[in-house]
Amino acid sequence: MLFEPYKINSMTLPNRIVLPAMVTRLSGEDGFVNKEIHDRYIRFAKGEVGLIVVEAMAIHTAKSGPLLRLSDDKFIPGLRDLAKEIHEISPSKVVPQIIHFLKVARSGWRQKIQDLSIADIKGIIKNYGEAAYRSAECGFDGVELHMAHAYTVSSFLSRKNTRRDEYGGKSIENRMRLMCEVYEEVRRSVGKDFPVGVRFVGEEGIKGGYSTEDSKIIALKMAQLGFDYISVSAGGKFEDAVKKEGEPPYPYTGYSGDKCMPGSQYPDAYNIYLPEAIKKYINANGYNTPIVGAGKISKSSTAEEILENGQADLIGMARALLADPDLPKKIREGREDKVVECIYWNICKGLDEAFKKVTCGLWPKGAVQAPESNDESIPEWETDGKLKAEIKKSAIHLKWETATDDEEIMGYDVFRSENGLDFERIYAVKRPSYQDNTAFSGNSYSYFVRAYDLAGNKSVKSNVAEIRF
Repeated sequence: MLFEPYKINSMTLPNRIVLPAMVTRLSGEDGFVNKEIHDRYIRFAKGEVGLIVVEAMAIHTAKSGPLLRLSDDKFIPGLRDLAKEIHEISPSKVVPQIIHFLKVARSGWRQKIQDLSIADIKGIIKNYGEAAYRSAECGFDGVELHMAHAYTVSSFLSRKNTRRDEYGGKSIENRMRLMCEVYEEVRRSVGKDFPVGVRFVGEEGIKGGYSTEDSKIIALKMAQLGFDYISVSAGGKFEDAVKKEGEPPYPYTGYSGDKCMPGSQYPDAYNIYLPEAIKKYINANGYNTPIVGAGKISKSSTAEEILENGQADLIGMARALLADPDLPKKIREGREDKVVECIYWNICKGLDEAFKKVTCGLWPKGAVQAPESNDESIPEWETDGKLKAEIKKSAIHLKWETATDDEEIMGYDVFRSENGLDFERIYAVKRPSYQDNTAFSGNSYSYFVRAYDLAGNKSVKSNVAEIRF
């Protein structure tokens, strides 16, 4: 199912893999497409992902750090050239995500939705309509409305919305009003045949925030309005953000941030229960609006299982595609063993938090884009890997020999078996050593490692090291 074409309004995706909008911090503060932005999205397109959602673009003129913009016609030419080139080199479809956000300051102050006048709200609605129209003018295949996380429309949808007018309070009808009016303005601007998707959170992950009982209702209203797809995220709120002295609030530092981008300590497909509940509910009410599920999904087997179980219609893979943009193409061609697999270190998230260019910790040092290579040579061990395991300071320490290859060795995958069970990949490292802090006494462990290069070619397994803790 993963590689079946999928139709959304007037666009047909070549497969069901979606690149959700993901911050890059590669643009300048002027908001224009530059070479690094161009190269990042061309790289994704070469991997033939079904749908590319270009990172959030501001629809208004409020100051921010590096951020693409679609708030003026002057931004159209650069975005038009990007969309055109993607269409020329790839079957991928591409849409921009458009966003309105409120002001924040290094002092910790942030503007609240309660501060907005009715005139301000009407201005936001107008901004969305104008930016959506520009999306069509750029030659994009559709547009995605950002209604998730810590930003403006999501804050209206939140149970934390304490406005006392028709745009807030305890009534979910009032909390959804801005969402509805934004959609209606966008649809008037682009017409019925231009795909309009939305990204929102299935669960806020904060005290007093909403969960699936509300998000099911919100999604049903989205389906009734006529959204062409619904992309389900989670968390990413200011309310539980950890404030750093001298830095503006960053909404992904608390538990809700973990919900949004679950790290290695969380199970695979950690948030899939959210799109599953939403899809089941809107289907029961007679709507088949496509649902995108995301949150730590990187393996084709996991994606296929989600599709076959009816938990989602499309599969969002953000960090997995950052690690290896060629993932869709490699899987489709039967080369999944050559995928450079995300290990969910969240180095990318940490770079965003530090206001630095977002790259992947698995890439070569200093790389701004994912490496490209057609090399087919396989990394080799001088002997058998010489993997050794020993217990030090309540952890198992592994060391092995350095592999060699015709091109740069990118890293090493570490595999472990517990008490004779099947081996599973537990980590990836750049150097020939690893400390397993999750092993504990009373158990037997076996390990092997495989080296991989820039193209994702893997060495044979090293020798197996066995140890009783």
